[in-house]
Amino acid sequence: MATLITKMNGEQEPFNESKLDRSLERVGASKEIREKIISHTVSELRDGMSTQEIYEHAFELLRQEEIQPVAARYSVKRAVLDLGPSGFPFERFIGNVLQSIGYTNVETGVAAQGLCAPHEVDVMALHDGKRVAAEVKFHNSLGIKTDLKVALYVKSRFDDLSRKGSSVDEGWLITNTRFTRNAARFGNCSGMNLLGWDYPKGRGLEVLIDEAGVHPVTALTTLSDSEKKEMLDANVVLCRQVPTDSGELSSYGIPREKHDAVRSEVQQLCSLSKNSNMTE
Repeated sequence: MATLITKMNGEQEPFNESKLDRSLERVGASKEIREKIISHTVSELRDGMSTQEIYEHAFELLRQEEIQPVAARYSVKRAVLDLGPSGFPFERFIGNVLQSIGYTNVETGVAAQGLCAPHEVDVMALHDGKRVAAEVKFHNSLGIKTDLKVALYVKSRFDDLSRKGSSVDEGWLITNTRFTRNAARFGNCSGMNLLGWDYPKGRGLEVLIDEAGVHPVTALTTLSDSEKKEMLDANVVLCRQVPTDSGELSSYGIPREKHDAVRSEVQQLCSLSKNSNMTE
């Protein structure tokens, strides 16, 4: 009988070697390292083992034995989670993601008047001549999904805004985790764009991050938690926004002996970008 592992939402499923292998291959891990990680994971498996424990085993082996920035890419899902707990850095992060895929005039925390009520829109932008409004739902746990109730109230806000002249032409609901099946169905049926982890399939948030090289600063393995917090507090949300000057790095509490390692990881992670026209 297959060993059951526990997902972040408490559900259990059989451990799948192929699923782990695909996640490691996607971030650039070599076949040799993938096989080593899978072998190590299988040797440690026990019923009820959490996906978080499996991730930690894999991440640590990638840090020790793979070239940079494979471990950082593998950590992106948790790194986005580390943009919390308030959600405000995540809103700024989403603004950068939208810029990376061609949206312009991106603003966060915009006050907008609907026909029936005033609203604060998390992210506003322009795309193909349309005014786009995005509601950004940040969750502090990977086990929490954005559900139908959220999709319904967000759609009602967009409807109110769209009835006020041409204030909003297109509505988005964006989350750092996943959508429930009913939320996804409603979004598709109602014409509301949804963007989340692994949604839409093949063009989810993780794909956009990787393609454009807009990795969160919290993905850097060379920085401590306190150093990452210093940067977030200073509105440094992306790896590509990390300064390379030693004086500036020191101002974030990063010791000089770490500067070369930080620069190297940032350079390699940012080189993944395929969008040379991206603005910050």
